[in-house]
Amino acid sequence: MPTIVNDAAAAIEGLLFDGMTIVAGGFGLCGIPEKLILAIRDAKVRDLTVISNNAGVDDFGLGLLLHTRQIRKMISSYVGENKEFARQYLAGELELEFNPQGTLAERIRAGGAGIPAFYTKTGVGTQVAEGKEERIFHGQRYIMETGLFADLAIVKAWKADTKGNLLFRKTARNFNPIAATAATITLAEVESIVPAGEIDPDQVHTPGIYIDRLFAGEHYEKPIEQRTTRTELV
Repeated sequence: MPTIVNDAAAAIEGLLFDGMTIVAGGFGLCGIPEKLILAIRDAKVRDLTVISNNAGVDDFGLGLLLHTRQIRKMISSYVGENKEFARQYLAGELELEFNPQGTLAERIRAGGAGIPAFYTKTGVGTQVAEGKEERIFHGQRYIMETGLFADLAIVKAWKADTKGNLLFRKTARNFNPIAATAATITLAEVESIVPAGEIDPDQVHTPGIYIDRLFAGEHYEKPIEQRTTRTELV
């Protein structure tokens, strides 16, 4: 069973160190562990390698850690919504390991499953394949990708029970469940904690055995990356 703590500061206590690797859940701005990110920022830990589909936006999510220059390297698939991310990369201030989105998801899943490497056709014949082992299977070319495993995972769920079983809501399921499995220690922030047994076992997306520390946050924002509207037709 996980340790239930009061807040993000208590969740990260004694776990952070300079140069560590963190895998963060979230997709775009959905399911971002925003309270844990703020706590990491306030802890002033540096030289981080962060595995995440993207890095939030300039003033929200992992973008806050880029602003404070706490991240040395990003392992990501998408940087399009974060101008500071792009600026630091183009200026040579940030190391970036680009991944096709599906490949990144499978690298995280593989790391959590104890699979050191796998072969995929994605990226064959492109810059993605440079320096990677290539093999032929059934007459088709494949490149080898390695699994990813971090020192710390930070995830955000909609609901948890007191045994740490997590329920993610909609788009937040894209990367959070696999991120939760791919680290030595996993921290989960949730919007509410309910008694054990209240979540239908069929709805559990991440079993509590993966979760080490858990807390319920308050006042969650629901930002939108790109707000698109249309003129009402009369």
